[in-house]
Amino acid sequence: MWRAALAAALVCGIGLLPWLTRTDPALTVLKARSADRDPTPEVLAGIRTQLDLDQGPLSLLGQWLGGLWRGDAGRSWLSGDEVTPAVLQALGVSLLLMAVALAVASLTAALVCARTLWLGSHRRLDGRRAGGSGSAVLAALPEFLTASVLATVVGVQLGWLPALGWYGPQWTVLPALALGLPAGAVIGRLLDDLLPGAFAEPWALAAAARGLPGRSIARQAVRRCLPGLLPNLGLFVVGLTGGAVAVEQIFDIPGLGRTTLQAALAQDLPVLQAGTLALVLLAAGAAGLAGLAARLLVGPALRDGALPSLHRPSPPVHGILPFAYGGLLTVVVALGLPRDPLALDTGERLRPPSWSHPFGTDALGRDVLARVAHGAVDTLLLALAIGAASLFTGVLLGLVPRLSGPLVDTVNAIPPVLLALLVTAVAGSGPATPALAVTAVAWAPLAAHTSALLRQERAALHVTATRGLGAGRWYLLRNELLPAALPSVTRHALLRLPGVALALASLAFLGLGAQPPSPEWGLLLAENQPYAERAPWAVLAPAAVLALLGALAVSAAGGARIPRRRRPRTPEPPLEEPSLARELAVTR
Repeated sequence: MWRAALAAALVCGIGLLPWLTRTDPALTVLKARSADRDPTPEVLAGIRTQLDLDQGPLSLLGQWLGGLWRGDAGRSWLSGDEVTPAVLQALGVSLLLMAVALAVASLTAALVCARTLWLGSHRRLDGRRAGGSGSAVLAALPEFLTASVLATVVGVQLGWLPALGWYGPQWTVLPALALGLPAGAVIGRLLDDLLPGAFAEPWALAAAARGLPGRSIARQAVRRCLPGLLPNLGLFVVGLTGGAVAVEQIFDIPGLGRTTLQAALAQDLPVLQAGTLALVLLAAGAAGLAGLAARLLVGPALRDGALPSLHRPSPPVHGILPFAYGGLLTVVVALGLPRDPLALDTGERLRPPSWSHPFGTDALGRDVLARVAHGAVDTLLLALAIGAASLFTGVLLGLVPRLSGPLVDTVNAIPPVLLALLVTAVAGSGPATPALAVTAVAWAPLAAHTSALLRQERAALHVTATRGLGAGRWYLLRNELLPAALPSVTRHALLRLPGVALALASLAFLGLGAQPPSPEWGLLLAENQPYAERAPWAVLAPAAVLALLGALAVSAAGGARIPRRRRPRTPEPPLEEPSLARELAVTR
């Protein structure tokens, strides 16, 4: 009922959007149909009569909801065609793209975890996380940049695969790579974080002692860790379906994300409502399947409180990689801050890197290093603030899964681009629009991760024993549950820090939020994207800084842990004369 109420509130809110934003729907439809036609009162009155806008929003919403029972989602305000076939066709395209992207993501995740699996199966892991920071580079690369590079190099220059359109299986490869590589890097890092705990469990030690093949132990370790990742896998399914707006725009794919975005821009409410409802139903279905799969994988141990704990205190990380990445990022910012990011020099347009311009210049002759450094200050501070707020909100809501579960599914069903458009329509466009949109959805994966880890930890043997000894809920939460979940969720939040910056960059790339001449990283990528072939340094510089941020976040996440509280030691009793049994033990 809670899930249905949230979905109904979302769909009704979208149906009332033009009236909530105090805009004339007839004027918006006229601009979308014919931008050159004058909005005279007679023309606007004709559009209102044609679309029954004079009846008011509540009447239109009631008609639309009444038609859903018959499978009729109304007709498009722009084309006049039926909405249901168009939305179903777009959903089919997105589901096919999502399936191929998930295959790419699974392969990428397997490559990320390959070293940890090999070390764990050969008993050489020793509790350390073996994954490197190379996956952070993949996770931090903007999807629209990866899509543009693949389309330009592989599709146009080399001609190996088609780059535009949607006419068959070959057209799915490049967009699936652009979507699957970052998603697989994130999934692989989350799995790599849980594998050391699985290899340290008693069943793995017993299997290794009995001489079972390492391949079988590694396969069971992956199966043991999957229940804690399945909620996030369900979120990735919806994200790959409705959140692939930039990739669908670049490759000209008629998917559900692009269809919903175009309907939101034109305020074509029947299409927008049907597309949003399809995403919400997809999110509910993915969440239900993920929960069912988790219960089947865990079995009766989850119900009986006989599940081993995956939590193992991680050793402190004393590597130099975090300091190296942080120092390099600091040097880039320090070198660029004294430079003027707005100084124009048309005689120095698209100059390659040199001593005077280490990162080259852009199409207006502005120093790219200066723009990257000045944009880093705003982008990094905003990303850190959003990450901290998301971590706090995610952990807090993850403690109450009955309340947060449906809320997570519903929030995740809304693409950040669509949410940014809604925020723009209500609050206006500005630098705060991407921040509000990203903050509203960034907590959902952390809440899902927290609730999944706590669900398994509550069924652990030591928690069951502590509860049987009379421990209360607050004691269990403070001393058993939170210490087991917070380190992994904190590392997850740090891993998603580049993703937050990437989401801000994606919204700026689509024209939402910061406007020229602001040096925001997403805007830098959008401005220099047309010159990627002639001046690749103008695009690679902000992309490299994003990748550097991802490597820094992952290397720093390895040391995220909660220090154990020291318990007061009880004084030992004075030594007495050894008993006969102790003498025999010593003798032996």
